[in-house]
Amino acid sequence: MIIFHWLNDQLLKMQWLSELIKYLVQNVFGLDLNSRLGGSIHFYIYDVIKIFILLSVLIFAISYIQSYFPPERTKKMLGGMRGIWANTLGALLGTVTPFCSCSSIPLFIGFTNAGLPIGVTFSFLISSPLVDLASVLLLASIFNWKIAIAYVVVGLILAIIGGTIISKAKLEKYVEPFVYNNKVTELAQAELTKKDRVIFAKEQVLQIIKKVWLYILIGVGIGAAIHNWIPQDIISAVLGQDKWYSVLIATGVGVPMYADIFGTLPIAEALVLKGVGLGTALSFMMAVTALSLPSLILLKRVVKTKLLIIFTAIVTAGILIIGYAFNAFAQFLM
Repeated sequence: MIIFHWLNDQLLKMQWLSELIKYLVQNVFGLDLNSRLGGSIHFYIYDVIKIFILLSVLIFAISYIQSYFPPERTKKMLGGMRGIWANTLGALLGTVTPFCSCSSIPLFIGFTNAGLPIGVTFSFLISSPLVDLASVLLLASIFNWKIAIAYVVVGLILAIIGGTIISKAKLEKYVEPFVYNNKVTELAQAELTKKDRVIFAKEQVLQIIKKVWLYILIGVGIGAAIHNWIPQDIISAVLGQDKWYSVLIATGVGVPMYADIFGTLPIAEALVLKGVGLGTALSFMMAVTALSLPSLILLKRVVKTKLLIIFTAIVTAGILIIGYAFNAFAQFLM
């Protein structure tokens, strides 16, 4: 147990990196860590480096595994399944695809085009930006494993329930016709060598880093500002744990924004450190990643208004329930 805690602190939380940045800020920059500027610089440099290191390692590992599951194989795995088990597998597959919501939509189109049930594709669409494996480990590095595991469980439940509701409602007619009409030609998948898989994983790391680096830098910058410059009284007055409407506000603020989950995690961390409820911070994070305005605009191109409204309502209701639940039971997780 002691070894596990040591490995968790040094490899996941990277306490060695925190101490190194503290030394840099104090002895090279000559700043007091207790000052706003010193604290902000430490928070920013430490979080940026930690997130990029963890993200690179995790995306490489996940992409290497993902190379064994090309779209055609995924279709075969899901094609013969129906009901809640198909939705569950669709949600689980979403966890091994480290994409933002906008990047997940082309895969959603491909799965629907390939003939998979609409409920399964929506389970995938909900879970992919919300509960990928990399974000889980980053959550554990920022908070703890209890919170990370609980987040995975509720995220998967939301994806499964959301996909099941859409499936039971028989909403296929509200998908734009071109999604069904452009049939995919089935081609034989060449067997990749280990070298090919390593090359694929490296390319995925570079591709995803290029997509998210700016959001990470901005997200960590906002987190540093919240943590060191905005008085706790102001944050507590709006998003304090005693405010019943805090989850509603956090969810509403998150929807118009667009960022990857890796950019919102530092903001959630700073909010919790300022006394904001855990569920409130997670609701903001989930709204940004699963219901961002750009992703909804993109989704509107492939589904009709009624299905878009139903999807948004299901996910919003799920986020609110999850947020209030985490606030209510936070003392058991912190």
